Amino acid sequence: MISAEIRDRVARLREAIDRYRYLYHVEDTQELSDEALDSLKKELFDLEQKYPELITPTSPTQRVAGKPLDGFTKVAHPGRMISLNDAFSESDMRAWLERLENYLGRPYTDAFYCDLKMDGLAIELRYERGVLVLASTRGDGMTGEDVTQNVRTVDAVPLQLRSDARPLPDTLLVRGELFLKKSEFERINKALQEGGEKPYANPRNLAAGTIRQLDPAIPAGRKLSFYAYSVVGSDGAYGGVFPTHADEYRALREWGIATNPHGRVAKDFTDMVAFYRQWELKRDALDYEFDGTVISINDNTLYRDAGIVGKSPRGAIAFKFPPREAHTIIEDIRIQVGRTGVLTPVAHLRPVGIGGTVVTRATLHNSDEIARLDVRIGDTVVVGRAGDVIPDILRVLPEMRTGKEKAFSMPKKCPVCATTVVRADGQVAFYCPNDDCPAKQRERLYHFISRHAFNIDGLGPKTIDQLVDAGLIADAADLFFLKEEDLRNLEGFAETASKNVIAAIQSRQTISLERFIFALGIPQVGEETARALAMHFGDVLHIASAGREALEAVPDVGPVVAASIVEWFAKPYHRELLAKFDRGGVLIQKMAATQAGKLSGKSFVVTGSLDAMSRDQAKERIRAFGGIVSESVSKKTSYVVVGADPGSKAEKANALGVPTLSEEEFIALTQE
Repeated sequence: MISAEIRDRVARLREAIDRYRYLYHVEDTQELSDEALDSLKKELFDLEQKYPELITPTSPTQRVAGKPLDGFTKVAHPGRMISLNDAFSESDMRAWLERLENYLGRPYTDAFYCDLKMDGLAIELRYERGVLVLASTRGDGMTGEDVTQNVRTVDAVPLQLRSDARPLPDTLLVRGELFLKKSEFERINKALQEGGEKPYANPRNLAAGTIRQLDPAIPAGRKLSFYAYSVVGSDGAYGGVFPTHADEYRALREWGIATNPHGRVAKDFTDMVAFYRQWELKRDALDYEFDGTVISINDNTLYRDAGIVGKSPRGAIAFKFPPREAHTIIEDIRIQVGRTGVLTPVAHLRPVGIGGTVVTRATLHNSDEIARLDVRIGDTVVVGRAGDVIPDILRVLPEMRTGKEKAFSMPKKCPVCATTVVRADGQVAFYCPNDDCPAKQRERLYHFISRHAFNIDGLGPKTIDQLVDAGLIADAADLFFLKEEDLRNLEGFAETASKNVIAAIQSRQTISLERFIFALGIPQVGEETARALAMHFGDVLHIASAGREALEAVPDVGPVVAASIVEWFAKPYHRELLAKFDRGGVLIQKMAATQAGKLSGKSFVVTGSLDAMSRDQAKERIRAFGGIVSESVSKKTSYVVVGADPGSKAEKANALGVPTLSEEEFIALTQE
C-alpha cells in the first residue's frame, strides 16, 4: 500500500521538473541550476524504482533509459609551496588577465598551459641522482611534514627515475597531487562500513588521512594515485631550466613521473575557455575528483618574471567550476550557542551528496536570513557548497510545499541554560547573556585549545566533549590538573593515549602572553589586539588592572574593546580563573613594553596583496621596528599599507584622513 504522502511527493516532483524543463527549453530561462534539477530527477527516479507502479509513460524519468611511526618530523621547503587564487567566471578570468597585462606592461598574446585542478593533497618529492629520498606535505607552504615512509608505499610515485630518454639532474624537486580514485574510495568505505567503522566523507579527506597514518601498512593497503604538476629548482624556483610548462610536463613523463594526461597548451584566451568548458561538462566522466582547471603562463621565464602576489603567483590561477548544488529537505532547525553566546540557527538536512561530500547541516546565519529565504521546517531547498566547501541554503522551492511545513522563530530562552535571550538595538544576532552557560563554556574550551591559542597537540573538540561530559573539566584551567588515570576510563583512551594527551598539555604550560590573552576568549579581543595588549602592558596582571583610559592608549584598542576587557577582568569568576591557571603551573612569559625602534608609537593596518612579501611578513617587519599592527582602521591609526585589491580598509583610511603607504613606500620606511 503506497501512502498518500508518497503519491503526493511524486506528483509534486514531476510537476516541478516539468516546469523547470519548460522554462529552460521553451522560455530560455534558467531558474534552477542543472545540478539541482538533476537531484530532483534523481529523487523521482529513486521513488519510482521503489514503487514501480507509480511510473507513468509521461514521467520525466522515462525520457531516457535509466543507468607505525612515533610521529612526523618537520621539513622546510626550499621555496614556498604556493597556493593559487580562484576565479569562478569568465569575467573573473578576464580581470586576472587584465591585471597580468598591466603588470607586464603589454597585451598578453602568449600561450597558456591548461590542466585539471585535482582535488587531492599537495606533496613535494625530492630525488637525489634519480632516487626518492624525501616526500613532504605542503603544511603552511614553508614547512611541511616528512611522509617519505608512507609515500614510498604509493605505486604511482616512482622510487627510481628513468634516465634513458633524458639526463637526470643531481637533485630534482617535484611537486604534485596525491589523490584517491573514486572507485578506490568506494571500495575502502565499503570495507570500513562492513567492519563497523565510520566511512570517510570524500576522496580528498581519505587521501589526506591515509598519508598521515603512523602505520605505513595502512597507506600500503590503499591505492593512492599521483600526478605531478611542476618541477622546482633546488632553491625553490619554479620551472627549473625548462623553457615552457609543456616542456616541463614532457620531461616529467620521460623520467617516469605521471602528469595529468588531459593537460594541453591553449593558444589564446578563447582556446583556454574552451578547455574549461569541455571539462566542466565532463566533470564526472573521470575516475577522480577535480574541481576546476589550472591556467598558467606557458612560458616559464615570463611566469617567473610575473612574480608572486602574497602567497599566489601572478602567472597562474585556478578557474573553478560552479559550486555543486543539490536539493534536499530541511528536517529540523536547531539552535547552536557559540563561544560569545550568539544563537545561530542551523538547518538539519536529509543527507545529500554535494561535490563528493555528504551534507547534513547548513547554517541559516540569523533570523533575518530565515525571513529573507522564507525557510520553514519541512521545506525542499537547494543546497550548495560555497567555494565547494561550506554548505549553504541557496533557495527554497515553495512549489514543493504540502502545507505541513512549520515556520521557525528564534527561541525566547537559551536552549542550553534556559536564560532569557536578548537582542541589542540595531543588532542582528540574539545571544545568551549567561556567562556560565554550558554551551558557551564548551565553545570557549574549543577556542582555548585552538591553533592560535594554546595549540595543544592531540587535544581536539571530541576529547574536550568527553572531558566535559565526564565531569573532569569545568573550565580551561582544569586541563592542567588532569592526570593519566583520569583519562583511562574514557572511550578510546588506553595507557598510551592517556599519556600522550597529558604530555601534550604539560608541554604547553609555558606560553607567550599574547597567546594566553587570545586564548582567554575575551569578547572583541582577536589575535592582533591580544598582541598589542601584550606588547603595551608586558604581563597579564597589568592588563587585568588597567582602566578604560589606560586600555584606550593601546593603538588597537577603542572604547568598545576597552569596555569589554574591563568588564571581563572585573568578574570574580575570571579573577579566580587566572589564579587557577597559576596553581595549575601555567607560566605566562612576560613581554617587555613596546620595543624601541623607528616605528615606536606608530600603528599600522596592512590591506590588499603585496608583491615582495606576504601580509604576515609585513606585520613582522612592523613589529621588528617597534610598531603596532592593528586589524581595523581608526583615527588613531598612523598608516595604512595598501597593496593590490585593498577593499574597504583603504576607503576608510581616506575617509578618516589616515595616511596610506604603497608597498614601495612601506619598504623604504622600514629599511635598516
